[in-house]
Amino acid sequence: MKFAHIADSHLGGWRQPELQELNLESFRKAIETCINEKVDFILFTGDLFDSAFPPIEILKETFSEFRKLKEAGIKSYVIAGSHDYSVSGKTFLDVLEKAGFCEICKYEIDEEKDRIILKPLIHKSYYIYGYPGKKSGLEIQDLKKIKINEDYSNYFRILMLHTTINEVVGNLPIESVDLSTMPKADYYALGHIHVDFEKEINGKPAIYGGPTFPNNFKELEELKFGSFYIITVEGFTKIIKKEIRIKEVELIEIELKSSIKATEKIISQLEKKDLKGKIVLLKVHGTLNEGKISDIKFQEVEDYLKRVNVYSFLKNTSKLEVEKKEFEIEIPVGEMEKVEEVLIEKYEKENPSNFNELINPLIESLSIEKQEGETSTIFESRLLSEVNKILNLDLK
Repeated sequence: MKFAHIADSHLGGWRQPELQELNLESFRKAIETCINEKVDFILFTGDLFDSAFPPIEILKETFSEFRKLKEAGIKSYVIAGSHDYSVSGKTFLDVLEKAGFCEICKYEIDEEKDRIILKPLIHKSYYIYGYPGKKSGLEIQDLKKIKINEDYSNYFRILMLHTTINEVVGNLPIESVDLSTMPKADYYALGHIHVDFEKEINGKPAIYGGPTFPNNFKELEELKFGSFYIITVEGFTKIIKKEIRIKEVELIEIELKSSIKATEKIISQLEKKDLKGKIVLLKVHGTLNEGKISDIKFQEVEDYLKRVNVYSFLKNTSKLEVEKKEFEIEIPVGEMEKVEEVLIEKYEKENPSNFNELINPLIESLSIEKQEGETSTIFESRLLSEVNKILNLDLK
């Protein structure tokens, strides 16, 4: 038997049209490879879509790919993920199933014994179980209650989960589940965490299958491309990771100290690279001792990259900050009540403006207090009236 394990495609997740298309193209490539490899079935372990109700164009493309699988005689077994799960229980995964393109793993709740019984989807001698992921890790407590019928222990069992397991959490304060306490399986098909993870749990392979395409700047930086798995069972379990390489990713990191010269410096660094057709990730960092971040003309950078025909451009300025200058004032001993006055005077000197004459009146008007017995509505109205007198604005 040969089957594929696909997870975390997040179709419809990118806002940039070209990256949304590349996400779809990566998914198409995975499906095409599965058909060419003649797999018997595919496990989709959650977050096929980026939301429970994806855009119609994304749905049309997805249905087209599932139709190809059906025409090739390849079965699809699915669980929802934290993104395509809906508390109402209704998602477009159900539409896929209703159309005959897939089967969703089922379960029943035994309230009397406080447990969740997973019901198998049977593919010849393979018993496939699954439980969906939920928003904010709410599936964790449910997973501690799941059970399967041990009468089927002689069959090859697959457990599909969309969750976080202890082995990938590390020191992060994220709730997770101990996979070794889950029902025994011959293959643990996992989704949700976008990492390269292949380990054995209870002596059996446990794998996070995706993503089929990176979902954000950080993932493009670290993963570069998507992947999925093909597993062959012939007395032993053979696992092959399939990489989906379509576009090359170029990461460019630049340290800046002056925003005045930053645009020129960035473009000069870009000119040294062959960027045609690539996804360009620009990561600028440092402490600016001259100018503001807004002084950097990123539009000029983007215009240059368009001229050299890059496929897509993303920037990250999270590690770029403006130097914090010390704020020192001298106040004579015994005159601490003048702190506010001194601060305002210093601000006015450093930021000359005709509006500075409004500072003191505004501070005074905004310091009025709510009177005893006065309703919030009346107090707000009185406060707005005072501000209106100073600014001469029509505040309602």
